[in-house]
Amino acid sequence: MLTVMCRNITTLRGLEPVATAEEVEAAARQYVRKVSGVQSVTDSTRDAFEAAVAEVTATTTRLLAALPPRRQPPTTVPPLRRPEVQARLAAKAKSS
Repeated sequence: MLTVMCRNITTLRGLEPVATAEEVEAAARQYVRKVSGVQSVTDSTRDAFEAAVAEVTATTTRLLAALPPRRQPPTTVPPLRRPEVQARLAAKAKSS
């Protein structure tokens, strides 16, 4: 059995406050990018890519809801909670 995990996907179970829908979707998007090899969504990949993201997001949401609470919080902070990422997203939103 292979036990290597993608290093870019952050543990969401046990976060305080709990993982948001946006954090779950961001993790799903990273997963789908990794396994598909699609880094830039194009017209020819968009439908399949977005359908996969929706399915992984829904499955992850159900999984997190079904698992018992963690005894300790995750050791890493999800990207959407990192100040530098929040600043980059805020700057991007201002320029849009």
